Amino acid sequence: MVTFKYDLNQDVVELQASNWCGLEQVFVNGKMVSRKLNFSQNSEHEIQLNDGKPCRFQLLIDPTSEQMICRIYKQNYLITSINQGKENLLQSRKLVQNLLVFLTLSGLLFLLFN
Repeated sequence: MVTFKYDLNQDVVELQASNWCGLEQVFVNGKMVSRKLNFSQNSEHEIQLNDGKPCRFQLLIDPTSEQMICRIYKQNYLITSINQGKENLLQSRKLVQNLLVFLTLSGLLFLLFN
């Protein structure tokens, strides 16, 4: 899971994206306000902040650097662009791979001894 978090005036906004199952979620002050499945290289979420102003999240993967980029717009003005590098993606994938190996081996041991 890759997380982008930003303090936007009175609101704390957060975008969570799974690099395995394609699930993306946007939270404002801890409350989920948008959720969708995405399997492409980019996506957008349009939400309304607590002050009534529109906010847009763009999530994309730069094919040259393999960085995930989250751009946050408020009223169509770019507020910030947050990058997470390739090492974060690799670390997340390695954790899931290790979990799958552990579960597979546990299942095999269970079948052998029962």
